[in-house]
Amino acid sequence: MNKKSLLLPLCGLFMAACSTVSMTGRKQLSLVSESEVLAASLAEYQSYMQTAQLSTDAQATARVKGIAQRIAAAAEAYLKVSGQEADLQNYAWEFNLVNSPELNAFCMPGGKIVVYTGMVALAGNGADADDELAAVIGHEVGHAIAKHGQERASQQMLTSLGSQVLGTVTANSSSTIQQAVATAYGLGTQYGALLPFSRKHELEADYIGIVLATVAGYDADAAVTLWQKMEAVSTTSVPQFASTHPSSSKRISELQKNIPTVKATYGQAAQAAASSTSTTTSSTSSRSKTQSSKKSGTGYKIGN
Repeated sequence: MNKKSLLLPLCGLFMAACSTVSMTGRKQLSLVSESEVLAASLAEYQSYMQTAQLSTDAQATARVKGIAQRIAAAAEAYLKVSGQEADLQNYAWEFNLVNSPELNAFCMPGGKIVVYTGMVALAGNGADADDELAAVIGHEVGHAIAKHGQERASQQMLTSLGSQVLGTVTANSSSTIQQAVATAYGLGTQYGALLPFSRKHELEADYIGIVLATVAGYDADAAVTLWQKMEAVSTTSVPQFASTHPSSSKRISELQKNIPTVKATYGQAAQAAASSTSTTTSSTSSRSKTQSSKKSGTGYKIGN
């Protein structure tokens, strides 16, 4: 069997398993079923919560849950308007504030949201504190509704299949050559595929986050001040090309570029929804505004 015949099944598999992130139009790999990802995520979440220490600060907990509920409602509204209402059955929202000094938060596929007290402390109690937390939670929910977990699992699967193909191709080579190929493939995958995709996921989640925050009635500009704070307290200096996350300066520049369009596109829809007493009217308003955005060619592109 030659190399071409070994690689053809992979190419066919890749082409047949692509989906699209509706809010950004980016094509993504989808080899792993959503049900598998949801089941694994729920098990991981339940295991995590068995040892997690919930915050005893009732006021802070209520604050985080209130913001998270508004972001979740915005996500559900978007899914309905964008024709993804069937996905709503996959979400059973839960909101938790966990006592940890880490500057972190996450949203598991399926809508399990956790915010760490360290992130709440970073946001502080200023006038834009809730807006900053909305940016954080919106970002994490963005990962979930863009199905980044499913895509990452698919990438890992494709990587594994590629390794198996290379192993077959080099089976008759010396062990030294096989090891060299395995090492080169590992580096090529890490820096050429997996990490750049992860950075792209982060920037995409940043964008979706400010959309959700805007729809929920928060100020998207707070995402910029949040990352300025993150940059100020950062103690790491990992080169961006070898990092799974984009640099703070990159994120800030992308946010500053995208926020005016997001506000113009989704801000009016959010105001219409807030002032309307009819769900149908607000959904129609949001749909109309979204379609108008698409017609005007103001679509989102990473790095442009």
